[in-house]
Amino acid sequence: MQAGQGRAVIAIATMITLAACGGKGDPKLMNLRSGPGPDEFAIVPPKPLEMPQNLAELPEPTPGGVNRTDRNPEAEAVVALGGRPGAAGGIPAADSALFAHAGRFGVDGGIRETLASEDLEWRRDNNGRILERLFNVNVYYKAYRKQRLDQQAELARWRALGVRNPSAPPRKPKEE
Repeated sequence: MQAGQGRAVIAIATMITLAACGGKGDPKLMNLRSGPGPDEFAIVPPKPLEMPQNLAELPEPTPGGVNRTDRNPEAEAVVALGGRPGAAGGIPAADSALFAHAGRFGVDGGIRETLASEDLEWRRDNNGRILERLFNVNVYYKAYRKQRLDQQAELARWRALGVRNPSAPPRKPKEE
């Protein structure tokens, strides 16, 4: 084999080797915008391990159950705000009269579905849903324009009555 042929063989071998290394691999590896990364707020560090005074105090293992070192962020937030985690979801005793008065004519369990269907019917009858479908335009605010509350007029009405209102709505910027 001559020197020129040897160099050609080495060059071809080098090109084949480099071509083999240039595979696609993981396309997301170098693409920083390939998708949502890890959610750092979803990572909750566990509580520190504790050694009981007496090993007989250890609870029985519960496969699939809650670990003693697992945190419960919702319950911890309730405690931090001065509440009791076990009471969450119920009606406080102080609000029972208010709740009874609000439900005195009955409670509709499917109120959300009822309101959604009535809203769709209202928008269809008053503004035509065809605009939303054909032109991808939202006519929700247009449909309810006549029922809208004028915040500034309502604030002026309450102030005229002498009622303090510390949480006044922001004023609209003046159009030039």
